Amino acid sequence: MYRHVLLTTLKKSEYMILPESVGWYEKVDDHEVYRAAGSWDNFSIHLVISGTGYIEMNGEQTKLQKGDAFLYFPQQEQRYYSSQDDPWSLRWVHFYGSTLHTFLSEIGFGRFILWKLADLDPLITIHQQLLQEIEEHSFLELTTLSSLTYSFVTMFTHNAVPRKADSFQERDERIQSLLPRMKEEATQPFDLEYWAEQAGVSSYYFCKLFKRVTQLTPVAFITLCRLQWSKQLLLEERQLTVKEIAEKSGYPNTSYFNKVFLANEGMTPTEYRHVHF
Repeated sequence: MYRHVLLTTLKKSEYMILPESVGWYEKVDDHEVYRAAGSWDNFSIHLVISGTGYIEMNGEQTKLQKGDAFLYFPQQEQRYYSSQDDPWSLRWVHFYGSTLHTFLSEIGFGRFILWKLADLDPLITIHQQLLQEIEEHSFLELTTLSSLTYSFVTMFTHNAVPRKADSFQERDERIQSLLPRMKEEATQPFDLEYWAEQAGVSSYYFCKLFKRVTQLTPVAFITLCRLQWSKQLLLEERQLTVKEIAEKSGYPNTSYFNKVFLANEGMTPTEYRHVHF
């Protein structure tokens, strides 16, 4: 049984999270997916409900069964498929949102792809509600869709544990522990060597570890944090000029701030402020 629904991706949205597609495949022996690195721009969570399947990472095949799950970040290479002898049943959600990289990375969900769930029932319940909502109303009730998708993801993050910690876990945790401080101090001048020293590694290795943990470069992470702060100021501090907000957000050069904001948000800071009032 193949049961899935797809939605139009909204490039500009007030919601933190929205689904791109939701599916439930029941005992399918011909299910096989490959996506090259850089070709897929959504997050995805897959739950193995029964049967057997496989995932390939770094040239190695791993067997998956009931209670196993996998989480992909955007741009990651993906290869997974069902067993033909014991076909899996799989529930999945593809989702997106501008702040999800930061949110999921800060709570440690950028470190691993494979996860384990002791109790699938709560997730199945929410997934079924989300699937039915899209089948009945498509994208006409965006608030409900966003709420159900957020509930599914947070239920997953509260209950999933890494299925297998690799040999890099200790070093990854050093990066993970720095993320809240880096976010808090993002509006200050960024010093790569300083943060590498805090992690106890070289600048080169810091960048490599950081990308593995967050799926972002350190500069891209800082940029997202600064933009998040600037968007909040644009809406909450209307008496501030764009120049003042740029400076408070870590951009002494207003022109460069406008350029970065436009590239990431698809509009200038002034336009962003106007469309929200």
